[in-house]
Amino acid sequence: MFAVYAESFSSDDPLSGLVVGERPEPEVPEGWTTITVKAASLNHHDLFSLRGVGLKQEQLPMILGTDAAGIDEDGQEVVVHGVISDPSWRGDETLDPRRSLLSERHQGAMADRVAVPRRNVVPKPASLSFAEAACLPTAWLTAYRMLFTRGALKAGDTVLVQGAGGGVATALITLARAAGLRVLATSRDEHKRARALEIGAHEVFESGARLPVKVDAVMETVGRATWSHSIRALRPGGTIVVSGTTSGPQLDDAELTRIFFLQLSVVGSTMGTRDELASLVTLLDATGARPLIDREIPMQQARDGFAAMLQGDVFGKVVFTR
Repeated sequence: MFAVYAESFSSDDPLSGLVVGERPEPEVPEGWTTITVKAASLNHHDLFSLRGVGLKQEQLPMILGTDAAGIDEDGQEVVVHGVISDPSWRGDETLDPRRSLLSERHQGAMADRVAVPRRNVVPKPASLSFAEAACLPTAWLTAYRMLFTRGALKAGDTVLVQGAGGGVATALITLARAAGLRVLATSRDEHKRARALEIGAHEVFESGARLPVKVDAVMETVGRATWSHSIRALRPGGTIVVSGTTSGPQLDDAELTRIFFLQLSVVGSTMGTRDELASLVTLLDATGARPLIDREIPMQQARDGFAAMLQGDVFGKVVFTR
């Protein structure tokens, strides 16, 4: 079958190990099912895989892709939840120490077909296109959990989204606005600040700029470059929710004095559960909010999408279609 896969690793030239070609049909263990993929979206996780992060040499070749939407064996339109927990695990899948994502221990979603546990399938409403639905399982699910599960935000709260532009950040802005939050966003790039306003931010600011108000929560995916600004932006008793460190995890100053004196909460957040994905799908269906797609291209041209992400030339999600 057709697939996009990693054949080798390179930290300096990750695209050198990317192959667009043919792979065997997926193996389907007991309790799993096969999804015919109609769309799959690109994540930074896929570039990390090509750099050898999270994959071992003996696992190659590995089909890439954690996110997909398609048609199940009964002909139903579905979204795939990419978090694979141990069969014996009960409860929140993100807390399973043996969890993995599609394309880590199991072949990924950038292919004609992908095998997943039956529980990892969520019905897709007709209101969402396959391309839109394929954006949800990683970036949008991460944003949903950050805002509503870990951040416990509600309508009327004020939230700051650092680093507008990436898939998680654009999801945070859109979802927060749809849920009735007041949304502030930052970016170093003037064009990305303008786009953030278009998709729902109430106000935008240059990175590090002084804000006119203190916020209830900050959604932090950048790390070192924005950490001090995030802490200083919070009201007393506020919360910073962390799900990434794209600028690096080593802080010059953790701002511990402010954290204890202002009684701030620092909360980690990783991915999301199958039930949260179902709730996210329902929210989009009910509100009409939609993922921002930077570009939608045939999967045969996947290399172009990877190159754009590597260069930072995206605002929203890159989606590959079949």
